[in-house]
Order: sequence, then C-alpha cells, then structure tokens
Amino acid sequence: QVQLVESGGGLVQAGGSLRLSCAASGLTSSMYAMGWFRQGPENEREFVATIVPSGSTIYYGDSVKGRFAISRDNAKNTVYLQMNSLKPEDTAVYYCAAANYFTGFYYYNKNAYKYWGQGTQVTVSS
Repeated sequence: QVQLVESGGGLVQAGGSLRLSCAASGLTSSMYAMGWFRQGPENEREFVATIVPSGSTIYYGDSVKGRFAISRDNAKNTVYLQMNSLKPEDTAVYYCAAANYFTGFYYYNKNAYKYWGQGTQVTVSS
C-alpha cells in the first residue's frame, strides 16, 4: 500500500519560512517524479514544484520561483519543500504527489500524478 505523508505545515507570519516534508512508503520514490501542489479555498489545485527521480531537473510554478526550493533524499524516501519569503497568498493545503516519470511527462498537470498525500495546511498571516 502506497502512502505519502506530509508534515511541517503550520501558521507563519508573512516573510517567514516553513519546510514541508513528504515521507513515502510502499514505493521506491527514486523511480518516481515527486511533486508538490497546493489548493486554497475555492481554488483549483495548483502546481508548485516537481523534482525528477535523479534530482537533476526541477520545475517550479511561476508564483513560487525564487522563493521555494524542492529537494529529495532517495535514501530516506523523502521529498522536501523549503518555503521562504512566504506571502498570505501562499496560504493553502499543500499536497505531495508521485508520478511515473518519463521524458516529457506533464509535470504541471495534476492528472499526471498517480499517488497523493492527505495534505498539510499552511497559513500565512499578514
């Protein structure tokens, strides 16, 4: 049984930082692209970042470029999202996801991801 478990969310003031973690079990995460999406109230699920299995290529959504950093530790089956310079508009539930990786996969499309975590709430106060 595949499980992705996010942690590290919480309440932070604008300008602050948080680090999210996603621990994977039931799959060998080194074979999957690992991504983060977020969904605010009444919003679509939005692409945040993805890292390919080797870690050699990373993609970011435009709204988080330069502020967020995704990384992975395949030995620990864990992916991280370091979030800096947080803004109130970053408030959302953040989801970890795993996708079968192949060259040209649609990393920004939530439908490309096979497994999802339950989400962790991030709230940024102004």
